[in-house]
Amino acid sequence: MIYWKKRTREQLKTRVQKALEQNINFAQDISLGYPASKLDGKVFYDDAPFLKEAPTLQTFVANPNHIGCHTLGESENVFCGTHDLEREVLNVLAVDVFKAQPHDFDGYISPGGTEANIQALWMYRNAYMYHQKAKLSEMVIISSEDTHYSIPKGANLLQIDWINVPVDKDSRAIQSKELEELLKNAQLNGKKYFIAVANMGTTMFGSVDDPQVYTDAFQKLGVVFKLHIDAAYGGFVYPFSHQKSTMNFTNPNISSITIDAHKMLQAPYGTGVFICRKGLIENVLTPEASYVEGMDLTLCGSRSGANAIAVWMILFTYGPHGWYEKISVLQMRTQFLCNQLDELGVKYFREPHMNIVTLDAEYIPKKLAEKFHLVPQTHQGQNQWYKIVVMHHVEVEHLTTFIAELKAVLLCSKAH
Repeated sequence: MIYWKKRTREQLKTRVQKALEQNINFAQDISLGYPASKLDGKVFYDDAPFLKEAPTLQTFVANPNHIGCHTLGESENVFCGTHDLEREVLNVLAVDVFKAQPHDFDGYISPGGTEANIQALWMYRNAYMYHQKAKLSEMVIISSEDTHYSIPKGANLLQIDWINVPVDKDSRAIQSKELEELLKNAQLNGKKYFIAVANMGTTMFGSVDDPQVYTDAFQKLGVVFKLHIDAAYGGFVYPFSHQKSTMNFTNPNISSITIDAHKMLQAPYGTGVFICRKGLIENVLTPEASYVEGMDLTLCGSRSGANAIAVWMILFTYGPHGWYEKISVLQMRTQFLCNQLDELGVKYFREPHMNIVTLDAEYIPKKLAEKFHLVPQTHQGQNQWYKIVVMHHVEVEHLTTFIAELKAVLLCSKAH
């Protein structure tokens, strides 16, 4: 690890306070030109004593704007202190977790994984338009049927066609023969420029796509492509539970990655991460934002600096070893659940390095699913799967209670 170190509570507090001191202080400094301020003091009490011991809440009240991309060029200098902390977060995630070379990436803390995924699609669309003179009708997005809904949403917004690749029902693996046929048909229909999205932990199954399936097919057919990794769910799990994984920037075909901090990292909602290789994010520069120092390279524009500080606090509270230990505990709980399901003969899917277990709905009565708040694959029509996500709050005691009630239901159904 180059950047990721565990810090004491006092070190964390001191570092955040120093960053806030480097920012503009709307309560004390004369600031006439910014359409911004600290949070309203009549509602959010900035003099509350507990704030002194709560660095993230101090940042929330101070309300720094993290507009723009702070890994490239200049940014709004009046928020330079907390911008530095966002850069520290990106260094940890890009270099220490996803194996990029130092200073060889760009990125930002986005308002969620959906934006980060659309940012990638937008970036590649523009790159093809600017550098290949490609038409929208010549581009296509391709991903598996288990892919998050942000991808078809992005295709709709950007007016690019989307190809949905079938997966094997039991393994959830991309079906390579079907993929190749779909690519050939796309070529026949005039598609020349491809944007592939591979999943590191799908929303429903926690399944992990093999990026090589995409790249082999693209290279066999000789097509132009860019490959994005949607690690919104798995980004804070898979690299730690499967440390030999090469689903990172050591793979030269991978150009960008999405991560969500408001899932496994337990940051506030509205906290995603977008990371890409150098030389790409410039394709979404908005020159019309000339009043913004450094201009803007993000989809959202203005965004809360407090969310970036929340991620910084979590990462440096745990450190790499503490985080590995936390993920290891969740893996053991997940394996415990799988062992119990095996004993009951219940069919399920689990990616070995993930903490999602997706149960065949045939074994799960709807009332039991509702009692334990299992999430169905679909709320419309015939549901085939229910998922259990072994988050930090899901303890072995909770899993044991569920298994006991499931066992009783299954025994009762056999008796009848």
